[in-house]
Amino acid sequence: MFMFDDEKNARTKERANQKRKNKEKKEKAPKFRKEKGGARKFVAAFFGVCVGLVLIAGLVVAATNIYMIKTVEDQIVTVDEAAALRKAGNDFQCVEVLGASIRNGKPSSILAKRINTGLAAYAAGVSDILLFSGDNGTNEYNEVTSMRAYAFLQSAYQLDEDAVFLDYAGFSTYESMYRLRDVFQATDAVVVTQEYHLYRALYVADQLGVNVYGIAAPAQEEGQFFRDVREVLARTKDFFYVLFDIQPTYLGDPVELTKST
Repeated sequence: MFMFDDEKNARTKERANQKRKNKEKKEKAPKFRKEKGGARKFVAAFFGVCVGLVLIAGLVVAATNIYMIKTVEDQIVTVDEAAALRKAGNDFQCVEVLGASIRNGKPSSILAKRINTGLAAYAAGVSDILLFSGDNGTNEYNEVTSMRAYAFLQSAYQLDEDAVFLDYAGFSTYESMYRLRDVFQATDAVVVTQEYHLYRALYVADQLGVNVYGIAAPAQEEGQFFRDVREVLARTKDFFYVLFDIQPTYLGDPVELTKST
């Protein structure tokens, strides 16, 4: 009989232990769900911050682009209008043609269009000086000498040898404009490039204190989408470069934009 009671007591204790274990599991389960819910909240908050930062960046890019374009859009003129401005008393010290890629030592199609437009402005009397600004970062890559060689092949324009100046350190639009003011000492100029690019060039020069107008070269349709995307970001970059007065890679001794006598 005592053995039976002991066995009964053992089973009772076992059931009691099992109930206790089940209760502990139930008590732990809500804590686990709470911790899991906290992780979800953290991920959601992190994602929200990322989305917020992307939205803010997008607004900054959009705002700087709109502001830049609206600020200078009235400064884009035709060759004839630029010539009329010269006759009206605007002393343009140069027509600056901005560089672009070269292939096998020759200007790409988009660059050739810029040079031709610059030559047309020169021939129309917009300025007596042509300034070619581009990238000569290595001995093997020299945009400006290619631009000069191409220009002198266009015999219809009767270009004078001493009318052409070269800016070898125009590594970017921003640097070309900065050097236009600080190296070539221009206070009044006409800038030539495609329209999508002109807004940035004119804005930078304008903010640096140079009185500028722009002449748009014919567009290059092929690959324009990618150039437009790049330009949107570049406008924002140069907006802040101007704001913080970022120095160009090279400056150097002043160069006077006048023909030799």
